[in-house]
Amino acid sequence: MHVRAARPDDAEALRTAVSRAREATVFDDIGSPLLDVSAAGVREAAAEAEWSFLMEDEDGPVGVAIAHPDAEGSEAELLALWVHPTHAGEGVATDLLSRVASSLTDRDVDTLRASVPADSPGAQEFFAAHGFDPRGTRRGPAGDESIVVADATALR
Repeated sequence: MHVRAARPDDAEALRTAVSRAREATVFDDIGSPLLDVSAAGVREAAAEAEWSFLMEDEDGPVGVAIAHPDAEGSEAELLALWVHPTHAGEGVATDLLSRVASSLTDRDVDTLRASVPADSPGAQEFFAAHGFDPRGTRRGPAGDESIVVADATALR
């Protein structure tokens, strides 16, 4: 498996992988659908974000991470992190987070932020295990969300 920058023409392959896994997972891997998983929706999200990475094996996409910097430039938001359920526990999410973090630090962005459903202990554990600390809560479209942050250098 390898991680590379996502390209616009990856959208259909990624949409197919997400669709096939749909009964077992959600697109963002943290409990709420963040993106339209149609080919056009994936293409648009990846094109608008500063950093989009795809993890592939010989059969195609097995994971994706999408992040975008804040206007101030010192933080970035993790917009999507998805791993195909057949590759859960293989380090795909860790590799994708590391690639995002490397790109952040290359641009002098210090902090990666994510929104996690407050009622999702599995997602809270995932981010805590990857070095994210709670910052606060906010009301999101799917209900209350915990805001978690991590030092980008520590994620590399």
